[in-house]
Amino acid sequence: MKAMIFAAGLGTRLRPLTDHCPKALVPVAGRPMLEHVIQRLRNAGFNDLIINIHHQGEQIIEYLKKHPFPKTTIRISDERNILLDTGGGILKARPMLDGNEPFLIHNVDILSDIDLHAFYQQHLQTGAEASLLVSKRHTTRYLLFDEKYYLHGWTNKETGEVKPANINPATYLQLAFGGIHVFSPSLFKRMEMNKWQGRFSIIPFYLSICNEANIKGIKANDEDQWFDIGKPETLKQAERWLNRKNSLLKS
Repeated sequence: MKAMIFAAGLGTRLRPLTDHCPKALVPVAGRPMLEHVIQRLRNAGFNDLIINIHHQGEQIIEYLKKHPFPKTTIRISDERNILLDTGGGILKARPMLDGNEPFLIHNVDILSDIDLHAFYQQHLQTGAEASLLVSKRHTTRYLLFDEKYYLHGWTNKETGEVKPANINPATYLQLAFGGIHVFSPSLFKRMEMNKWQGRFSIIPFYLSICNEANIKGIKANDEDQWFDIGKPETLKQAERWLNRKNSLLKS
């Protein structure tokens, strides 16, 4: 199974840790966050991985040369010349991702114990073109879903912005996106038809097609642990969680 890891970000929220180091190689409980994500994907059955790079990308290439992962194919989508954001990053990697097989996308700065294999299988069972991991947690931006978890819109609670503008957020389930999703290659044709190219985010693309395509949310279980480790405070929380887990395994 294929998966793409978004590892091209600038890591501005983690400065000064990322001044001379790519965010993907910032250690979490003694291991780079990239290694945590790769191992999680491998354990879930994903053995064909594409990693995009930008900031200090050569360090990621060197790390992967020195730390091979057995029985796993790892390829690089090189964005060192221009950072393409999430949607543009997927489109650039299309030659490695296209075909009949949906692929999982995982932000490098997300750490969780969510069952990634089950998440992927649920996508296959629903027949959706894209499945987004979502949860009910406090944030400023929410995706809007109907009772069957079909995507309909987006809202920013802080600014009051709503997309599309005529939608009423109060009539929908408001759930936070978790930085993990499954993308079916059929969506590349929708990108072509609507002339998406260059640098763009994947969420506006999903919103632009959600009335004509099957874009669904899959809600995380309440007991699942999830951390955005791209921020100093949650990086520390994730480290404490991992250290506790490691201690229990050793005891």
